[in-house]
Parts: sequence; structure tokens; C-alpha cells
Amino acid sequence: MIYKFRVILDAEEDVFRDIEVEGNSSLEDFHNAVSQAFGFDGTEMASFYVSDEEWNQGEEIALFDMSETGSDVKLMAETYVEDLLDEDNRNLIYVYDFFSMWTFFVELADIAEKEDGNTYPNLLYVHGQLPDAPPVKKFEAEDLSGDEDESDDFDVDSYDDFDFDEHWN
Repeated sequence: MIYKFRVILDAEEDVFRDIEVEGNSSLEDFHNAVSQAFGFDGTEMASFYVSDEEWNQGEEIALFDMSETGSDVKLMAETYVEDLLDEDNRNLIYVYDFFSMWTFFVELADIAEKEDGNTYPNLLYVHGQLPDAPPVKKFEAEDLSGDEDESDDFDVDSYDDFDFDEHWN
């Protein structure tokens, strides 16, 4: 089967690519197709993240295992498109270059029969130009200053409130 995706840059301007890959392709193959479609050289670290309909970031699927134990992370080379995505699980988040944080929303648009004569991966459609620099992310916390449950008489320097001996070491 052929999986057709729309890969959208997380930016104010519309920048996206429509790509189709074979279902038995690894996520590493898909990563290569996405990075090439957007003009990256593919040499930077990248990860896919399983996502829900609201684009909440879930389990990581990394290009390389950077953990100390060497087996804690699901790897792109060992994860196949058809095993991860279907009609009910359609979304991924793709992050390329963790220093620049190019972030993309990946949405499964269709699963179709393979067409004779096509080679895969296949770049179907290009819209918009990738900016020179990644869009700046705003990391904002929820404002808790008006929380009425918070006690104003809490002493941060008082260890008695923490239920442990301050000299526990």
C-alpha cells in the first residue's frame, strides 16, 4: 500500500510538501524523503513523535539512539510506516535539527493502492518556500499567579514544610 502524507512546517506562512511512500518503508526512509523535499542535507539529528488529533507530542522515534543504555529508544530504521499509522492513527510530529528545531506536522492523508510506473518515495506537491531560519517557538507557561489555592504564608526556606529531615544526607 502507498501512504500519502502532507508535511507542514510549523510556521505562520503555509509551507508544506505532499509525499507518498510505500507502507513497508522505514521511518528512516520517510525521514530521508522529508528532509530532501524541504532541501535539508539530512545530516542533522531528527525524530518523529507519535501525535494525536490535537498535536500532542507522544512517543519518540529517533534517528539514532543517544541513550546511555543503548536500547531505550525506538529507532526509525526499525519502525515501519504501516506498523505505526492507519486510519485511526494519522499524525506525527517531525523535528529536524535539534539546535534549530525545524518542526513539522505530518498528517496521513490517504492509503491507496500502488500505481504501476511510479517510484517511491514520490514528491507529489510543493507549496511555499522554506524560510532561511526556523520559525521562533514561543514557550509559554500557564499563568498561575491568580491561583487562589496558593498560600501566601509559605516559607520557601523552611524545611519543616517538606516532611523530611533537612540533614538527610
